[in-house]
Amino acid sequence: MSKLIPELLLPAGDLERMRAAFDYGADAVYAGQPRYSLRARNNDFKLENLKTGIQEAHARGKKLFVTSNIMAHNNKVKSYLADMEPIIALKPDAIIMADPGLIMMVRDKWPDMPIHLSVQSNTVNYAGVKFWQKLGLTRVILSRELSLDEITQIRQECPDMEIEVFVHGALCIAYSGRCLLSGYFNHRDANQGTCTNACRWDYKMANAATDEAGQAKVINFEFNKAVRDAEHAFSSAAHIERHPLADQTYLIEEANRPGELMPIMEDKHGTYIMNSKDLRAVEYVEQLVKIGVDSLKIEGRTKSVYYVSRAAQVYRQAIDDAAAGRPFNPALLADLDGLSNRGYTTGFYQRHRSQETQNYLEGHSKSKRSIYVGQVKQVAEGWATVEVKNKFAVGDTLELIHPNGNQLFTLDAMRAADGGDLEVALGSGTDVAIPLDQQYDQALITRILVEAN
Repeated sequence: MSKLIPELLLPAGDLERMRAAFDYGADAVYAGQPRYSLRARNNDFKLENLKTGIQEAHARGKKLFVTSNIMAHNNKVKSYLADMEPIIALKPDAIIMADPGLIMMVRDKWPDMPIHLSVQSNTVNYAGVKFWQKLGLTRVILSRELSLDEITQIRQECPDMEIEVFVHGALCIAYSGRCLLSGYFNHRDANQGTCTNACRWDYKMANAATDEAGQAKVINFEFNKAVRDAEHAFSSAAHIERHPLADQTYLIEEANRPGELMPIMEDKHGTYIMNSKDLRAVEYVEQLVKIGVDSLKIEGRTKSVYYVSRAAQVYRQAIDDAAAGRPFNPALLADLDGLSNRGYTTGFYQRHRSQETQNYLEGHSKSKRSIYVGQVKQVAEGWATVEVKNKFAVGDTLELIHPNGNQLFTLDAMRAADGGDLEVALGSGTDVAIPLDQQYDQALITRILVEAN
């Protein structure tokens, strides 16, 4: 198998996050074209910013890919080539696309423009990769639903085609993101770039019965008590049997839509509530390097500067360790725990975790948890002005996260904006000063959360 060093590819929601990704180790970033990507909302990369981003990336010897991956309806097909003209003129390193018709149009008009096939196209086998290679595409982003064995076979069958896989970020409840929930609830089509993340909303569950017509109707239901009763019934049973609650119909209610109760069903496998855990596959980077994957991709164009910086730094180390033949460092799992997440999963890479991986997760991930608490804005005369993001206090163990290296320290003094001594920085929206060396200008700061073992 190959031992190439894969590209580390990070999301760029705006220029600040693009710069952070490069500072902390990314080789390339991807930025969405507002009208034609799956991040049409909250997208800072209008033409002028895209121009700046491409110029800055190339000046640093990095790459910028433009995501243009919607499945276009007719009205967007008509305007597509005209809107792409100024984008192509900026000379991005590739266009990430999904729609076969749009791909055909770009290949016809700009045959030398590299095109990467989006994960939205659901490529799950080597025959599909060969198909797109014959059409002149230079890279295929494989579906998230593949195992390591399947990726290995694709690499072996398609040795001269670039392949890219996701290693970190949000997972969708639909197959590779082809979701209808947002369109159903809010008339905002996820497949046209306006997803409202309906699967992430805060749902509550209520009991239901059916009327004579078979329609679900609400009855009084104490959900928390029912959960406790069910847990007790399962834990006290000599043999786990199907619980009567599993045969009932339930209703879910979203926090911002009180009174709008939607029926869900439960079968012998469980209840299908939608909010997926997030992908974290840092422990598989070594295997992906050995397989010969060309690019490792992190999801999250709407995430914070801290998310981009920390994720880039951790996966950069994992890639460099693997390339140098160093064993995986389990502490990297803990470094990722401080990022915003909904719990982690390794997705489809392994159908069953090995005992070794289980030990990684339990033995290291819980020993050093952290929370993002601030960003250094400037350092002068030994004191740093810190923009507070979350509460921290004198006596806390903090970690400075910086492109030049990280540093743990105990905070022994703090000042308020007026210069007076301060014991606690209460939360977001304020600035404080802490003693700090000049070399940590623009550093990110986390607070280490100590847990009993």
